[in-house]
Amino acid sequence: MKAPLVISLLGMIGGVIISIVFGANEGIFKDKIKAGLLKNEKIQSIADEGARAEKMKVESEKNWRYYQRYHFHATGVGSMTMAVLLFLGFVTASKKQTLTAAYMISIGGFLYPFVWLFAGIYGPEMGRNEAKEAFALFGYMGGVCLVGMIFAAFLAITKPLKAPFQSWSQE
Repeated sequence: MKAPLVISLLGMIGGVIISIVFGANEGIFKDKIKAGLLKNEKIQSIADEGARAEKMKVESEKNWRYYQRYHFHATGVGSMTMAVLLFLGFVTASKKQTLTAAYMISIGGFLYPFVWLFAGIYGPEMGRNEAKEAFALFGYMGGVCLVGMIFAAFLAITKPLKAPFQSWSQE
């Protein structure tokens, strides 16, 4: 059970690290977005200068939001997966069942937020929808996490739970 816990912890750490970088120098991300938008052929082909500037502003804000979504999802999903994994430790199901659920939850939860990070990195140049489609596999990992959580809930409902402080109550 240690590896799934470490995987979940790494997901949370990734979300925290990017937030620290946001605080230290948000401009790194915004400059990268601007540089990518200047390479975006669809945006640069807009003839009207005002319309192109407005499109770049809108796209810049939306791509910046993808970086933020990575932070929100990495920390939030990582925390949620950690809590479910800790709870799963109290389920008396077989080791194979609990490990299957644990790995689905941790790996899916760890990989899912990367759809937003990669969309933020590559979206300005490729286009937001194209980037999300290119990295959809990471988005599907959220489904793997969800199925793992449903399996964990099924195990918790159908198997008795361990009493964590049973020895205290016997004193």
